[in-house]
Amino acid sequence: MRARNGFAVLAVAAMMAATAACTATGSSDSDGDVTLSVWSWRPEDAAVYRQIFAKFHESHPHIRVDFKPYKSTEYNTILSTGLTQAGGPDVAQLRAYGGPQPLIEAGNLVPLDGKVAGLTNFETAALDGIRGKKDGKVYGVPLEMSTFQIYYDKDIFAKHQLQPPTTWDQMISAATTLRSAGVTPFAVAGKDTWLLPLYNETFAATRYGGPAFEKKVLAGQAKFTDPEYVAALDVLNQLKPYFPKDMMGLGETDVQTLFATGKAAMIPEGSFALGPLKAINPKLNLGVFNAPPAPGAVVGKPLQVGWVDASYGLNAKSSHQKEALELLEWMSGPEFGQMVADDLKQVSLVKGVQASDPLLGQMVQAYQKDPTPYLMLVDFRYGTPLGSDLQAAGLQKMLLGRQTAAQVAADIQSGVAQWFKP
Repeated sequence: MRARNGFAVLAVAAMMAATAACTATGSSDSDGDVTLSVWSWRPEDAAVYRQIFAKFHESHPHIRVDFKPYKSTEYNTILSTGLTQAGGPDVAQLRAYGGPQPLIEAGNLVPLDGKVAGLTNFETAALDGIRGKKDGKVYGVPLEMSTFQIYYDKDIFAKHQLQPPTTWDQMISAATTLRSAGVTPFAVAGKDTWLLPLYNETFAATRYGGPAFEKKVLAGQAKFTDPEYVAALDVLNQLKPYFPKDMMGLGETDVQTLFATGKAAMIPEGSFALGPLKAINPKLNLGVFNAPPAPGAVVGKPLQVGWVDASYGLNAKSSHQKEALELLEWMSGPEFGQMVADDLKQVSLVKGVQASDPLLGQMVQAYQKDPTPYLMLVDFRYGTPLGSDLQAAGLQKMLLGRQTAAQVAADIQSGVAQWFKP
């Protein structure tokens, strides 16, 4: 969520077409075997998921899985419609924290407490990402944790005699060197606006104070209009000269390709992007680092952004509840968790699962050492307007020169104040 959190509004006809793609929720053949429909917002993972679910079928020969991915920015609307009518999923990938609350309150999802024994394989913090706000029940099997950091091309850095920066001045100096050599320093996308708050967290969480600010704002001791937070929003303006000139026309796939094909030296991206980047260019020589503290930073060391990103839940309208629970039980165990880490190249939340990929391991270690939350997703998506939507829209306007950082901050504060009470 990924956190990735786009919320495009679809035409009614498009929604109907998407949910009508299956004639019924799940299906059974003449031998009594069942096919479960599993929905996701990760088309880029489709081939790997089909291999994973083929492994599940080996140990559960009476169940097949039909994996149906949709475009991330359209998924929320498609899912909310699909859960209320025939043709929806049996099992659905769910957003975290505030994202699934409307589905939970509408009775679209089945609470899994007492139904999936494997929930004990997860830490409480992982389960909190898919817990009902009002009833405290768990509505999904946690899939993975996401971190967000800066990937860099080791070969490009070596060519220009650069090292991963440990100070802000070193990072800007490296970016200037790369730009002078005709290489885009940072591949960033402005078209997929859900990425903009994550860019801001990656480069500027140190500027506003990270976890300490989170505690203060939740307690009513700080506001988004405070000078430190306004200055943090402005950090992206300072970096804009090192972004692609056409960034507002570029989506996530565009900038992943820009980076993976050697036209950009760095890309701020999620742990969930490791697989897709390698798929574009298997020979990519990757490294990662966290942005050094921004000028005027409240925190004097790099921080690692992280959050529980996704889970899989059970459609209350599924006609194959028993089989769907079998799948969810398997997805709560170490076999699936290890495949999430090794095949999907994502950070599994199953206790004891270790990533074999050294980069994933580095990301996890950095988060464990110096964590900071994706603030707008973890804490400010429990009401309307969503904090992440307010920040995304504001940052886009700021980067287009239509708003100042102070104006963006004021809009975030006034929007969130409509529903958030410290």
